[in-house]
Amino acid sequence: MKCFSSSSVSLFIFLCLCFESVWSQNVSESDRQEASIPPRGWNSYDSFSWTISEEEFLQSAEVVSRRLHDYGYEYVVVDYLWYRRKVEGAYHDSLGFDVIDEWGRMLPDPGRWPSSENGKGFSEVANRVHGMGLKFGIHVMRGISTQAVNANTPILDTKTGGAYQESGRVWYAKDIAIPERACAWMPHGFMSVNTNLGAGKAFLRSLYEQYASWDVDFVKHDCVFGDDFDLNEITYVSEVLKQFDRPIVYSLSPGTSVTPAMAKDVSGLVNMYRVTGDDWDTWGDVKSHFDIARDFSNANMIGAEGLTGKSWPDLDMLPFGWLTDPGSIEGPHRFSRLNLEEKKTQMTLWSMAKSPLMYGGDVRKIDPSTYDIITNPTLLEINSFSSNNMEFPYITIVKSEDQDLSLRRSGKEIKTTFTHSLGLTKCTESKAIGWASERLNLYLERICWKRSLGNKHLAPFCVHKRELYFPLDEVSMYQEYHHGKHHLVATNRIKFCLDASPKRKLTSKEFKRGTFSTCRWDSNQMWELNPNGTLVNSYSGLCATVESTEDTINSGGLRSWIATGRKGEVYIAFFNLNEQKTVMSAQASDLAKFLPARDFRDFSSCEGSEVWSGNAVEITQWRLSAAVEMHGSALIVLKCS
Repeated sequence: MKCFSSSSVSLFIFLCLCFESVWSQNVSESDRQEASIPPRGWNSYDSFSWTISEEEFLQSAEVVSRRLHDYGYEYVVVDYLWYRRKVEGAYHDSLGFDVIDEWGRMLPDPGRWPSSENGKGFSEVANRVHGMGLKFGIHVMRGISTQAVNANTPILDTKTGGAYQESGRVWYAKDIAIPERACAWMPHGFMSVNTNLGAGKAFLRSLYEQYASWDVDFVKHDCVFGDDFDLNEITYVSEVLKQFDRPIVYSLSPGTSVTPAMAKDVSGLVNMYRVTGDDWDTWGDVKSHFDIARDFSNANMIGAEGLTGKSWPDLDMLPFGWLTDPGSIEGPHRFSRLNLEEKKTQMTLWSMAKSPLMYGGDVRKIDPSTYDIITNPTLLEINSFSSNNMEFPYITIVKSEDQDLSLRRSGKEIKTTFTHSLGLTKCTESKAIGWASERLNLYLERICWKRSLGNKHLAPFCVHKRELYFPLDEVSMYQEYHHGKHHLVATNRIKFCLDASPKRKLTSKEFKRGTFSTCRWDSNQMWELNPNGTLVNSYSGLCATVESTEDTINSGGLRSWIATGRKGEVYIAFFNLNEQKTVMSAQASDLAKFLPARDFRDFSSCEGSEVWSGNAVEITQWRLSAAVEMHGSALIVLKCS
């Protein structure tokens, strides 16, 4: 398709129209539905928390349809607690404010979603969204709600349309619920269900069949991954979704403590999965994504086989424009704290790492600079169609015309101290082995991490083992479920037990250093030491590891990524994490090591331009260079004949 411009049309608009035509030509409907490219859209969480209304959502969807859909943004997603009544006393972990049906399933709050009355659910909203040319998504939590368990609602058998029966009796919510596996950061909200039971599977199936009946196209499944890992529920939900006659993109969230090894268990079951905690609008959050993005690229997880298509490591939403705050009951009321350079850096990394792109700000008030960033044609081309995406570790700081200093992700040096950091990993990984117990006296046993933490002068990380004590009326049930497991108490605070998952959501920049809270009898605090030296948690089934972590994070550093394009171009992204403007460069000989199929003996036949500035790049026979602002990025498109 040709693109035409008149004298009255600016070059910028002309280029955008050309991009839109190219986009529509190269992205088929099946590509989008099966996540053959990273999904792209808008999510309500960053701007509305849980309080968004039907009117606000449809207003936002209309803007996405009119201004962003031509750039591939096709999903509009209602984030969490759409079933919670917005009344006095309701907040993110309140109990008793949710709308549920007679089968214990969540229904939209009719006060905020009036079209849902009379059992319509989200059907009318989905129909309106589809009429705009978009796809509709919702957020859901793990298992079953505490409210449904307290009401002990019967389980729906969707095959018969009546209550689920097995072994000559009707099954209820309390029969399938696992209260000791309540979501760690929403303990009053939701808990796991027993997927080994036919009734447990029937309940999950009734949920997702209801979502499908509402014509939902995208499901964001929360509190089942990372520290809150529930592989059984993920596996069964994936099986149910695969049986539907229309595709539903399956997304997991959040991704605190996720490793590539853990993700390999789920990547084939889903279409996208978070690999960090929640990303908000701070430079620390942006910077924390560089290591994890590198690790998933090195593990070849980008675009791996997924549910009826591909799967993508998800770096979380883009918190640009007008936002709210975590857990707030107030809508968008403040502007993103990221400056322009930091937003460009985030968009560049997300695109080079081929993360799903979900805009989080209020699209109704999107500002011109933010709009230009998230619709940049080159970035979107890279995000969808580039290949060989990887970190390029050989970076050079240019000190003068004839002198340079070769670095490997180096930055300014500052003195640091170290502390213990508790992590979780698959129990089959060798790094999970390292725990040992020793008896201090007749009554006290200690469990310590014995593997070396490096030359950090750190004392071993130790906890005391304590027997479990349950309420008298529930001894038999809990003793059977937690046989062989123990509390692990702080060595200096005997009433505080080790948590596997933090009691609140962590942001991307926060280190998980091992949290202790008042001892309870839920699975998050139940541990079992195996003879092979692994320490497994009952909540997630993951094993604990200990590493040394810097108390003071080095704020400096340089990073670079490379990728190749469909027409032979090479993309080189420089990232300056330092606190001052820096001239960065790459050598042709180093680039040849990572792209051996390209003849990069020198740059004599190459020309390059920088995307954000539009300027030509300084290229010599052996080196290309670009000046990069503090916290900024330079994206170079290199074309060689």
